[in-house]
Amino acid sequence: MGRGGCAESYGAALWPRRAPSSAGTTIRPMTGAGDSTLEAERDANPTAEKPATAPSPEAARPEASPTHRRSLWRHSDYVKIWSAATVSLMGSQISLIAIPFIAAVVLHAAAFQVAMMGMVEMLPFILFALPAGAWLDRVRHRPVLIAGDLGRAAALITIPVAYALGVLTIWQLYAVGFVTGVLTVFFDVADQSYLPVLVDADDLVEGNAKLQISASAAQILGPGLGGGLIGLVAAPFAIFVDAASFLASGGLISLICKHEPKPQRKLAADGSHTSLRQEMAEGLRYVSGNRYLRMIAGSTGTANLGSSLAFSIFPIFVYVELGLTPGLVGTAFGLGGVGVLLGAVTAAPLARRLGVGPVIVGSIFASGPATFIIVFLPHTPLVAGAMLMSSMFLTSFTGVVYNINQISFRQAITPLDMQGRMNATMRFMVWGTMPLGAIVGGTLASFLPLRTTILIGAAIESLAFLWVLASPVRSLREIPRTARFEPAAD
Repeated sequence: MGRGGCAESYGAALWPRRAPSSAGTTIRPMTGAGDSTLEAERDANPTAEKPATAPSPEAARPEASPTHRRSLWRHSDYVKIWSAATVSLMGSQISLIAIPFIAAVVLHAAAFQVAMMGMVEMLPFILFALPAGAWLDRVRHRPVLIAGDLGRAAALITIPVAYALGVLTIWQLYAVGFVTGVLTVFFDVADQSYLPVLVDADDLVEGNAKLQISASAAQILGPGLGGGLIGLVAAPFAIFVDAASFLASGGLISLICKHEPKPQRKLAADGSHTSLRQEMAEGLRYVSGNRYLRMIAGSTGTANLGSSLAFSIFPIFVYVELGLTPGLVGTAFGLGGVGVLLGAVTAAPLARRLGVGPVIVGSIFASGPATFIIVFLPHTPLVAGAMLMSSMFLTSFTGVVYNINQISFRQAITPLDMQGRMNATMRFMVWGTMPLGAIVGGTLASFLPLRTTILIGAAIESLAFLWVLASPVRSLREIPRTARFEPAAD
């Protein structure tokens, strides 16, 4: 159960999910002619309000900041949110191994039932992401983050308790997945919107990169720890560690000192307060009316669709058909997780050397072939483990490079009063494809070989780069330093 907030496609998931997110870092759950300006393209509605317009970096870029800035390691509030991410991501890696094992091996769930776990968990992003984003632009974010951590801890604890009482069923896993999914919707949007409050625009790439280092440490150490714990205790009891990590994360976030002013309610032309529905529509117009954001959303959403389709039946494939052990799978994930660390430390230098746009396009292009490796996993444990590790390494590296650059770009060009709705709308678009992928994957696996189902998902994921390749994103050279406090003019 992931903490979220660092990468576009790496949020809470009940089994391994790979996609370039969101968000995304942890392996979850998962994405024309070059115009050098960043002016927003208007929606067909000519009456769209000015706050729904993306800023132009040439017009809105303030004076350059000093060359030498204080490291974020000396920013006490950032260190707290970084520490919270590190702790909860480490715990979540244990659930990443344990919960799919519980479904596939302990409860003997069928392929379609396991795939439905993904659908149930991601459904909240379709149902609640847009209203969550509009609501979060009205409230302070820190209390939402704390409540999200504590609520997910409470939900997870019910799994080992039910197992101890002998009443654990697949339906309870569905219920826990849905509840944690709802809480993750609010947490994830609040988390991505909170970072621009804590740090300056010039520090966003560094801040996101350091959060990815948290994920790398968790991804290297966590899966092996999870597999080892399952070998020592029953898988459901390993979930206690993830619940404890959420409690620790909530406690650390509660110690953040920076005052976050309560956002002012938006006013309509007649001076009245705008409704939640109007603000949701404004967020949709902001993203869909911006040629950069909508193409990034299309690319990430396509990648998430393909990876969700392929990995919806991953636990059945590796644990039942191939007979691999949780320890082997966890070790392969952990070793492959070194790609997260490499991606975190090279994302910014690559963007400076090659340009932000080419790095976004190239990283999501390279992520597709990683899923094809899964198709050819053999029954031989050591060979399968080595191939799985290679797939995870490639996915981790490309996903982190993609997410650090595209998320930092989105945060930099978006005014603070639009951050919640922008992030929620992006989540709605890019994670909304994941329940569909899970349903299709489970259905296909009911009458096609599991390898064929994974192959179809890999083929879809490999096409995701076409969105950004055919857009002005490919020509971006750098992250703009935009005055995010001021809505941009047309």
